[in-house]
Amino acid sequence: MHGHSANMFETLPKPNNNNCRMPENFSLKETKPNIGGGRVSGGREKLTSSFNLVEVTHFLFVRVVKARDLACSNATVGGGVCHPFVEIKIGNYKGSTKYLEMNKQNPEWNQVFAFTKDRIQSLSVEITVREKEFVNDEFIGKIAIDMSDIPTRVPPDSPLAPQWYKLEAEANSSVGELMLILWFGTQADEVFIDAWHSDVASVSGDSITNTRSKVYLSPRLWYLRLNIIEAQDLVVPGDKNRNPEVYVKAALGNVKLRTRVSADKSLNPRWNEDLMFVAAEPFYDHLVLTVVDKNNEEEISLGRCKVHLSEAYIRWLPEPVGAKWYNLEGGGDVMEELKFASKLNMRISLDGGYHVFDESVDCSSDYRATFKGLWPPAIGVLELGIIGASVLVPMKLRDGRETTDAYCVAKYGPKWVRTRTVVNSFSPKWNEQYTWEVYDPYTVLIIGIFDNCHLNGEKGPNPKDPSIGKLRIRLSTLSTNRVYTYSYPLIALQPSGVKKMGEIQLALRFTSPSYTSLLAAYARPLFPKMHYIHPLSVYQLDSLRQQAIGILCSRLSSAEPPLRTEVTGCMLDAGYQLWSPRKAKANTKRLIDAVHVITEAWKWFDTIKKWNNPAANVLVIVLYLIVVFYPSLVLPTLLIYCFLIGIWQYRKRPRDPTHVDIKLSLADSTNADEWDEEFDTFPSSKQGDVLRMRYDRLRSMAGKVMVMIGDFATQGERLTALWSWQDPVASAIFLAFCVMAAVVFCSGLVPPRCILVMVGLFVMRPPSFGIDIPCAPQNVFGRLPTKTDCML
Repeated sequence: MHGHSANMFETLPKPNNNNCRMPENFSLKETKPNIGGGRVSGGREKLTSSFNLVEVTHFLFVRVVKARDLACSNATVGGGVCHPFVEIKIGNYKGSTKYLEMNKQNPEWNQVFAFTKDRIQSLSVEITVREKEFVNDEFIGKIAIDMSDIPTRVPPDSPLAPQWYKLEAEANSSVGELMLILWFGTQADEVFIDAWHSDVASVSGDSITNTRSKVYLSPRLWYLRLNIIEAQDLVVPGDKNRNPEVYVKAALGNVKLRTRVSADKSLNPRWNEDLMFVAAEPFYDHLVLTVVDKNNEEEISLGRCKVHLSEAYIRWLPEPVGAKWYNLEGGGDVMEELKFASKLNMRISLDGGYHVFDESVDCSSDYRATFKGLWPPAIGVLELGIIGASVLVPMKLRDGRETTDAYCVAKYGPKWVRTRTVVNSFSPKWNEQYTWEVYDPYTVLIIGIFDNCHLNGEKGPNPKDPSIGKLRIRLSTLSTNRVYTYSYPLIALQPSGVKKMGEIQLALRFTSPSYTSLLAAYARPLFPKMHYIHPLSVYQLDSLRQQAIGILCSRLSSAEPPLRTEVTGCMLDAGYQLWSPRKAKANTKRLIDAVHVITEAWKWFDTIKKWNNPAANVLVIVLYLIVVFYPSLVLPTLLIYCFLIGIWQYRKRPRDPTHVDIKLSLADSTNADEWDEEFDTFPSSKQGDVLRMRYDRLRSMAGKVMVMIGDFATQGERLTALWSWQDPVASAIFLAFCVMAAVVFCSGLVPPRCILVMVGLFVMRPPSFGIDIPCAPQNVFGRLPTKTDCML
């Protein structure tokens, strides 16, 4: 480039962004942005504009198309090479096209520049054509255009036609012409994404590519099922009397799996074992299979074969595919001398009836099967307006100043979107809008903000884009056809604790044109049919998910601009399965809260038995007698009761979308040592007393879980011990009770209703009529034997 930074903007004064002091407020805030021309404010307006969920931002677009008959001195004198480029200057901002190395005077650039209209402080646009020189760029000619002469274009109007402008030189001589087009537009313009923005004026060279907004599509993922049945006519070198220990290794890309050693230690071993991989379209890699003999810790290859995935059968029905024999090659000199090939019998299929999980099962943005013929119809449209962020924390130092270069990433289904990077700003404004088709309301939209560390001035051999914050929004918690305009807190976990990193302003709308199709989606199974007919184990799903994440990280990081591995891994929660004492405590609290209704009901019934409120006790006994003598009213009464509870709770319904709750996550009550353990590497980088202390704490927590599981097992074993005769007396008592009760009920001497009345009145009797000790059935049940006695 001869010392010239091509494709760059330059500006004389740099804006001084001061970091505002951030209040530690983790709540959700409703906002009232000026979106849709001021007509959208949390209501149910249906506007036709494709950019009605963001604030309209006006830009001056300049497209430099080409030039002709340029008076380049190097090209005209001695047949040299001309290096023309175009410089655009508006007030303090100026941008340059790339310069071209050519020996003709008709260069073509076809580049678009975008200048934010609010920041323009000039009445004209100066466009200068120069020729690149090593010392000073030679002036060729320039054009000055008044701002008042620039037209306005509103999509979907057709693009304006470019025009030729004569270049003016100092001597008023003819120095050539330049084809240009200038217009005022908004972010709805189709050239907005590929334009070179004045916001990135300080970014140099090829780094500008990393600042562009882009839409990515995940490759279609398949589960590759490999059923290895048997091998035939293997040739084992060496001792022919030895029984070979044979297994099969399978490799697809960087993933390698193997079968167990065959129980048939012969030259015709059998396995009938399934191995599963994740494959992505287009299929670049071959499936490589190697038959290996394990001979005294030495592995000897008995042959290998390659299978291209285009040969695999696409399976979307539960029926298995047919087996096929594959010839093995490269088994050594013995196979070549015998002039025949060993064979491997396998079933290879691409199981399109499954959904390949790249996200966690509970927080997934898509549940459709891989095979498109199994996709349900779309039920609506999700629209997201990424307006901006505020009070972001500084993420790095540049030229001795704290700064942040933020961009936003959103994922829903296979579609990823990335906004442009706003450089040197703690309150960036993006105002970009994106749309997705929705197939299931249970899905989750994932949004994250990252700091761009791949611009000019970053240090280190491999800089990474750190996460500023992330949030999830479940569509089923949103009211349809309503616009949600909220400021979400950006919360990050750090080794020092939980920290608010700023706020992000979003506008969100989930539109469903047919309420019938929305109701039908609730009735459909959540997962594709194959997940229920041939379910995968939890271990398989976790292993396959890690494969899927690796594939997506590799494919998306090779895009232009790349969506880097750390960004993809953060959005997909790649490390969610790692141990965290905070998560363990939080999940335990969630379990306790989930059974809160049962515990509260038991506490209420205990107060009834104590007769603390005689009036309430009499009412409960009356209701109990009504239920006993009129059992047909039980179910309607329960349903009416549930209906009334739901109506009563309607006034307390949540009106705001869900967001990250630090109290639920116990992020506000975690001590420093637990934070240090959560952010430790795996395997751990700690040694000595620290690891011993953590291990002892883990043993203590695991011991409590162990005791709780043992208590549940004990109650279940006591129930089965009633008729297992482990305790002959207890079993005899239980069987005698069963016979007596059957005789009483069958004889009709005592009606069942009278039995129920007596039992109910006995349980709810006042304390003055009895002592508060367990009754006889409880005493018998508590004495039943369990398997605790048999444990070491």
